Amino acid sequence: MGEPIKVLLVDDHQVVRRGLRTFLEVQDDIEVVGEAADGAEGVARAEELRPDVVLMDIKMPGMDGIEALRRLRALGHHARVLIVTSFTEQRTVVPALRAGAAGYVYKDVDPDALAGAIRSVHAGHVLLQPEVADALLSREEAGGGQGRGGSLTEREREVLGLIADGRSNREIARALVLSEKTVKTHVSNILMKLDLADRTQAALWAVRNGVAD
Repeated sequence: MGEPIKVLLVDDHQVVRRGLRTFLEVQDDIEVVGEAADGAEGVARAEELRPDVVLMDIKMPGMDGIEALRRLRALGHHARVLIVTSFTEQRTVVPALRAGAAGYVYKDVDPDALAGAIRSVHAGHVLLQPEVADALLSREEAGGGQGRGGSLTEREREVLGLIADGRSNREIARALVLSEKTVKTHVSNILMKLDLADRTQAALWAVRNGVAD
């Protein structure tokens, strides 16, 4: 087994943080490296601890989770951010995903499902429930990136389709018989050509423009 996935918990409710920690401490491949009670502290702790995955609440006093996401992106953090939310917060989940979150889970998530979600986003997957994906698609401007698909090469379109299918770079490399380095280059080129910020937006673009089912 390799190094455990380092996880940072960011939530203003201590009970929630304690519950999440309890869920995760029994996982051999996941290590909770720290906690934070608001977005500003979360950004500071991420700078200090360099986690692989951040479990981020949205509604917090002071700096909320969406602004914290923007700060992490501006600082160049490579940590994958998984939103931890309640079902009634869909209206705030959508902008969080657009700000760069890799997906979301509910606060009453089953422990095994939570661990699986952390492993999934760490591997490069995007976790989108159908109702949130639909909301994201409906909010996109009709011209945002649309029509630029013609600038993609055939190989880039293949890679984009696999991104939309939730594949990690390693899985894409295996499927297309390429090196991971080559796949990373294709992903970077796709984001640049389509003027997209991350894999989440790329997956949505692919669905919306018929590159993926």
